[in-house]
Amino acid sequence: MQGRNNASSNDAVWKKVLCRIGVYRWLLALSVGLAGVSTALTLWIPLLAGHAIDCVVARGNVDFVTLRGILGKIVLSAAVTAALQWLMNTVNNKIAFEVVRDIRTEAFEKIQRLPLRYLDAHAYGEIVSRVISDADQFGDGLLMGFTQFFTGVITILGTLLFMLRIHAGIAAVVVVMTPLSLVVARFIATRTHTMFRLQSETRGEQTALIDEMMNHQKVVQAFGHEEASLADFDEINRRLSACSLRATFFSSLTNPGTRFVNNMVYAAVTLAGALAAIGGSITPGVLAAFLSYVNQYTKPFNEISGVMTELQNSLACAERVFDLIEQPAQSSDETLPSMSESVSGQVTLDHVSFSYVPQTRLIENFCLDVKPGQRVAIVGPTGCGKTTLINLLMRFYDVDDGAIRVDGEDIRSVTRASLRRSYGMVLQETWLRQGSIRENITMGKPDADEDEMIAAAKAAHAHSFIRRLPDGYDTVIGEDGGSLSQGQKQLLCIARVMLCLPPMLILDEATSSIDTRTEGKIQDAFGEMMKGRTSFIVAHRLSTIRDADVILVMKDGHVTEQGRHETLLAQGGFYASLYNSQFAT
Repeated sequence: MQGRNNASSNDAVWKKVLCRIGVYRWLLALSVGLAGVSTALTLWIPLLAGHAIDCVVARGNVDFVTLRGILGKIVLSAAVTAALQWLMNTVNNKIAFEVVRDIRTEAFEKIQRLPLRYLDAHAYGEIVSRVISDADQFGDGLLMGFTQFFTGVITILGTLLFMLRIHAGIAAVVVVMTPLSLVVARFIATRTHTMFRLQSETRGEQTALIDEMMNHQKVVQAFGHEEASLADFDEINRRLSACSLRATFFSSLTNPGTRFVNNMVYAAVTLAGALAAIGGSITPGVLAAFLSYVNQYTKPFNEISGVMTELQNSLACAERVFDLIEQPAQSSDETLPSMSESVSGQVTLDHVSFSYVPQTRLIENFCLDVKPGQRVAIVGPTGCGKTTLINLLMRFYDVDDGAIRVDGEDIRSVTRASLRRSYGMVLQETWLRQGSIRENITMGKPDADEDEMIAAAKAAHAHSFIRRLPDGYDTVIGEDGGSLSQGQKQLLCIARVMLCLPPMLILDEATSSIDTRTEGKIQDAFGEMMKGRTSFIVAHRLSTIRDADVILVMKDGHVTEQGRHETLLAQGGFYASLYNSQFAT
């Protein structure tokens, strides 16, 4: 049952691979043509060598004139064969690398269109492993297949024709016995697919752990978690070693098995050929050529059996990459209209319900009406749904029930890109790309001029530290800000939003990593920026939201209190207890 499932899975993967190879069918035809010509020349050489042997077999009767011509043909054939094989390998590399490039491009494009629900549920390192390591493994197997499979098949057919022409009886011995090696190879290869898939999955798990430890090395060292991390790595490494050894061991049985069968064939042919030579039906030179053909005939069976084993690994890796490519993308919105550029900022949440896991309800029957230009602060304990609400507003997730409307229009009826262009977003967790300071600030407005960019940086109080960098705004920073401090990275993200000045703002702990003195100045800048703009402010430090028009106090996905700062304090409820816990004398 498992063998049938593996076979059907392999067939499905093969169809997908062949579909992508079909794009380069002209290169494939060129490769097959080159393989045919080079193989024909390779097979001609043993026949020439046999004739050369017949020219010198008799003592004192060497035909030097004929021998000289035969040797010249052998040298010329070998030189042309080498050139054709070099060209064929170049074409094969071109096909394999182009196919892998196309598959990687498909995978990366799919990642851009995957819903956040999928990315949140899978380790980033595991996804990276599919796009990088698994694609590489697949490319290696594909290249081996092109290099050896076509040449091997043509060699088998060519040598068979030559042997049948020389002596049909001896050729029949070869034809009957040699396919046994393919039976052995297929029997082993079909049982190693599951092992190679487990190897790929464990390798992805290992990559995910390494990625996680590298990205959070400071936290690991700060809490003395090195030994536990090493233990986790050793455990995964042990499992990877075990499944890799098992897969390699069983796949390695293929070559000895096929070689044993081929040696039996060679022995049988040698015996039959010797008897034929004694009987005078063939000459010693022809017998030597025939034995050479037997070697060339059986060699591709060894190579093809090795290719079949390697292809099991490649197919297991390709299956994981295709599994990523075929994940359902977020619903298309290409046919939807764009949101109006003149958004007033009226936001309505109409009986919204949402949960990440169906069994665990988070936000239920949530209603909110935000008027244009209002400042809405969202406070509450960790896990109450504050960031989830932001995700819903930006449509990173779609609501399960109810609707979110901007200016009376359901956000699911417009394109995501136009909706997100209407928001400016500064999060507690910063994100900076590898590139210059200039490129990071102008990410949302690439056509901004120098004066606009500097004005935004000054408003965010980032201009002073940028000037002190080696190349100012042209200083190149590494991934996620490189050596910049957390506060400096947050200032750059604030400058990015101040440059765009969208009609609505989302500030999720936007000043959490900034010193108190700078924070006060930035709060003043935010105050100017928020004038006339609808703003959603998520804050744990309640001193930053005293001037909010509406404060929403959330608990377990519900708004338990709602009002201005003074009103909520007077009520003496949950907000008052939160505020007093921060500012009690």
